[in-house]
Amino acid sequence: MTPLRQRMLEDMQVRNLSANTQHAYLDNVARFARHFGRSPADLGPEEIRAYQVYLIRERHLAPSSLEIAVCALRFLYTVTLQKPWPIDAVIPAPKKPRRLPVVLSAEEVAHFLACVSALKHRAILTTCYAAGLRVSEAVHLRPTDLDSRRMVIRVVQGKGQRDRYVMLSPTLLDTLRDWWRTERPRSWLFPGDHPEHPITSHAVREHPMDPLPPRLLSAGAGALPPLSAPLP
Repeated sequence: MTPLRQRMLEDMQVRNLSANTQHAYLDNVARFARHFGRSPADLGPEEIRAYQVYLIRERHLAPSSLEIAVCALRFLYTVTLQKPWPIDAVIPAPKKPRRLPVVLSAEEVAHFLACVSALKHRAILTTCYAAGLRVSEAVHLRPTDLDSRRMVIRVVQGKGQRDRYVMLSPTLLDTLRDWWRTERPRSWLFPGDHPEHPITSHAVREHPMDPLPPRLLSAGAGALPPLSAPLP
């Protein structure tokens, strides 16, 4: 590890950035350095501009992916290298288009969940839908996070490293009780191959499913009905 990479890593650690953010920033800075074959400390505004043009014209990065690269370079040059640049002008952030998602009906959501044959994966995705959780949050739930008396779920260190409570619907409670009675998980609500570790988000996303109707395939992420809509 180069001294610059080590210092950037330490700068992120003292600011308590999440492990995923640290990995994404370091990866993007490494790509930037490899593109020019030089240390980022020796590169300046002209190279940064040329690299952003390359990401757009040749790599065809989506605005969301380009934004991560921009955030990584901004952190490197403003925090680690402490460049006194007008950052908005030197490393401009892309404008992200705002699009309305395709919203599925409750029946379509039920159809989608029925296409997941594995009980564990179906329970995880049902939890994501019914409680409004990210996959990474659902897989890190413990049985003790479910409060059936107050009908809430405690999410520990979710997005932004924040704890929060979300509603536990009766339908979801029944689903999770069925899952618990079947597998009797102990430490983690959704254990992985090794019971002492939770299942990974990657394993959930890569799990095979039954064929989906064209509308569900084209809907993409975020195409869920309002969380208040009950499952049929």
